[in-house]
Amino acid sequence: MLKQTPKATSPLGGYSKKFADVTLAEVVGTAIVSVAFPFDSVAALQDKVTKAYSTSLPASGNSTISKDGLVRFLGVQSNQIFVLFDFDGVNAVSVLAKHLGNSGYYTDQSDSWVALRLSGPKALAILERICPLDLSTDFFDPGSVARTAMEHLSTIVLREHLETFFFMSPRSSARSFLHALETSIANTL
Repeated sequence: MLKQTPKATSPLGGYSKKFADVTLAEVVGTAIVSVAFPFDSVAALQDKVTKAYSTSLPASGNSTISKDGLVRFLGVQSNQIFVLFDFDGVNAVSVLAKHLGNSGYYTDQSDSWVALRLSGPKALAILERICPLDLSTDFFDPGSVARTAMEHLSTIVLREHLETFFFMSPRSSARSFLHALETSIANTL
């Protein structure tokens, strides 16, 4: 019997396209690990995050980055964070648990989402057509994160920089989500 090792494939095959001065690209090779934790373990988890990554747990609606810039923590809701880091393997939870121990409940979400990055000076104008949130810097500074729906598709949006947005949407609707962004780009540029 042949022994086969599973190999992850991205939902959009590594899609990347430049539209004038805007780039839309699938983000691949990134682990997405959900960490849930009860109220009574927040202090223990915060202590481990500080020691291992020299940063703090984010409040809901915000994100924090490790001192080396390699790990991002997303405050997606009360008592739950998503942790993003470069990873090309089959056990992302073990990497995180090695540093954070048993201070949370881990679930590898990497294959459940499609991740896309939109960047360029017209990114905000493109998103104004399909995102119901006010993404202006008056309300959504770099580092802000929110759950929403875009074109009726569940989405987590993170503003990485002034003109760069990172999105996560369910893998099952990856092509529809890509189509929504491409259509908005075409209608904006």
